[in-house]
Amino acid sequence: MKEQITIPTTKIQRAAKFVKTGAKVGGNYIKHYTKKMIDPKLSKDQLDQDNAEDIYGSLSELKGSALKVAQMLAMDKNLLPQAYQNQFAMAQYSAPPLSYPLVVKTFREYFKKGPNELFDSFSKNAVNAASIGQVHQANLNGHKYAVKIQYPGVGNSVKSDLKLVKPFALRLFNLSEKELAQYLEEVESKLLEETDYELELIRSTEITKACSHLENLVFPNYYPDFSCERIITMDWIDGKHLKEFLLDNPSEDVKTKIGQALWDFYDHQVHQLKQVHADPHPGNFLLKPDGKLGVIDFGCVKVIPEDFYEGYFKLIKKDIAQDEEELSKAFLDLGIVFDTDTEEERKFFIDAFKEMISLLGRPFHSDSFDFSDDSYFKEIFDFSEKLSNMKELRESKQARGSRHALYINRTYFGLYNLLNDLKVQVDTTKPDWLR
Repeated sequence: MKEQITIPTTKIQRAAKFVKTGAKVGGNYIKHYTKKMIDPKLSKDQLDQDNAEDIYGSLSELKGSALKVAQMLAMDKNLLPQAYQNQFAMAQYSAPPLSYPLVVKTFREYFKKGPNELFDSFSKNAVNAASIGQVHQANLNGHKYAVKIQYPGVGNSVKSDLKLVKPFALRLFNLSEKELAQYLEEVESKLLEETDYELELIRSTEITKACSHLENLVFPNYYPDFSCERIITMDWIDGKHLKEFLLDNPSEDVKTKIGQALWDFYDHQVHQLKQVHADPHPGNFLLKPDGKLGVIDFGCVKVIPEDFYEGYFKLIKKDIAQDEEELSKAFLDLGIVFDTDTEEERKFFIDAFKEMISLLGRPFHSDSFDFSDDSYFKEIFDFSEKLSNMKELRESKQARGSRHALYINRTYFGLYNLLNDLKVQVDTTKPDWLR
């Protein structure tokens, strides 16, 4: 892909880019409605395509938080039209990379040396480029390394970028101001952590060690001497991203081994470690032809508070709907209903969220689950669309649900989508009390 030789880093430069993008989007709407006056049956497909290309084009130049939000939304397939999904999915591992001189500048800032002074060889072109940083391959004494370099200015622009993203998000997602405020508040906290590579190094080492006993998983070793707050160095792992891997038509056995490894990985993190790799998009995994799964990025980790864990998974239990008293208490504890709600509001929100929890929890309700069943995912997407159009939710005086649920829900739906792409059936292991 064409490299960027500069990146907007100041608030004024980044705001100007958003204003320019907003003008383009506005122009697209004018063109669309002008054509619609001539042809009333005109669909929004071309409008969505034009807007998706313009918004992604700008975000990919800005990188950082703005592009990360686009990547997250591409995972939430039910939220966006297909044109947006396709464009934003590129942020997962194929965003336009920064040029080599900017990479050298970062190395000199933190190590007082260029990459070729630290390694025997260092690829001038990025191997992968995503929203927060890009990866280069290095070699030292015959050993291959993956070196992740954070884009300049990303860590300092999180708060201001999210404020600039807000108008686009309100227009695209049909969310209330309160819902979006809670969403962006939690996203901001995780993005600030994700730009702290020293924290990522600690978490990567801890979680990989804690999961090293799980079958068919491969983790890199990490190297503190070649890492700092904006650079992380780890072992190079060979493998392919999901889309490329599936083009090779792997056997059902190989896909099932990888799918089971994915489920076991998340099961152990959530229920044993109470902290989880909360960014399960295809760019963070490398799949091998022997059925092993490489996990290569722990930038986004959600620590799960004990009280939230108990309340959340209590709702996942198969028989919870039969115990109205326990169900009501769980919804109250998780901030889905409030003491100030009227009886009508309480009934509405309990019914709506009971349906959502039932859908999310279905794979937990049996010993195995077939994630190749597209009808299950259609149910989820249809329900999400129905939920987003509910007037009661948009006009609620309070955001509904714990902020902690945002990343846990995304983690499970991301996991489910990966397993659906693999078209596999897996054993849905779980704690005994959840059976």
